[in-house]
Amino acid sequence: MSTTLPTGAKIINGVKTFIPLENNPEVHTHLATTLSVQSLTFHDIFTLSPPPRDLPHPINALIFLAAAPIYTRARSTLQSTLPKYTTTNETDPIWIPQTIGHACGLMAFLHCVLNLDDGRHLARGSELAKLREELVSLAPGDRARVVYEALFLEEAHMDAARGGSSGVPGPEEDNGFHFVGFVKGGDGRVWELNGGMPGPLERGVLEDGEDLVSEAGLRLTVGDFMEAAKEVEGGGYGGLGISLVGLVGV
Repeated sequence: MSTTLPTGAKIINGVKTFIPLENNPEVHTHLATTLSVQSLTFHDIFTLSPPPRDLPHPINALIFLAAAPIYTRARSTLQSTLPKYTTTNETDPIWIPQTIGHACGLMAFLHCVLNLDDGRHLARGSELAKLREELVSLAPGDRARVVYEALFLEEAHMDAARGGSSGVPGPEEDNGFHFVGFVKGGDGRVWELNGGMPGPLERGVLEDGEDLVSEAGLRLTVGDFMEAAKEVEGGGYGGLGISLVGLVGV
């Protein structure tokens, strides 16, 4: 049983459910503009071997999309071993559990823009900047509640989701992909930020001058997903199984 909301989102089995986002720079730029995210550009990354050199740098945040079989192979075992993240630490990034159906693209976007350069790309006084200020001191469950109830995020997501280049699925349709956000902090630590996991995952530390699409950065971020893609029939970078967008602060 479902109920359609004014934005076009639906309540399905008691859960607010969105139209999935596409992972492309145009959609993310649209979403960023709507949410008053400034001085950021979004770039398709079409090749990883060798690491891309024709893009602006540093790329310290990535929005990654993987087909469900690839994602499951790379993360199902790890997910079962992680403790639930219940208390926030001021040295950790802002991590938000996902409680909205088909909103993993929005969650990856938020995890990147809220944490990249400590949120300095959010326009001062904007709704998203105010949301960040509220989220910082909240426990993860309360963060999820605030995001779930934020109408401005729902409106922005649904508007951006309709602007993709492929056919727009309905909220009730199965979504065979999952988004993940990666961010390099000012201290060099690399974080995997995924609302579907039990908490934020620290992947390692990069040296000064290394960004997320350096050889070391790719190994700490999408490396194990790439290995999983090789093992899944039909998977592989540049095909239908994986896509990657890099964020660059201007």
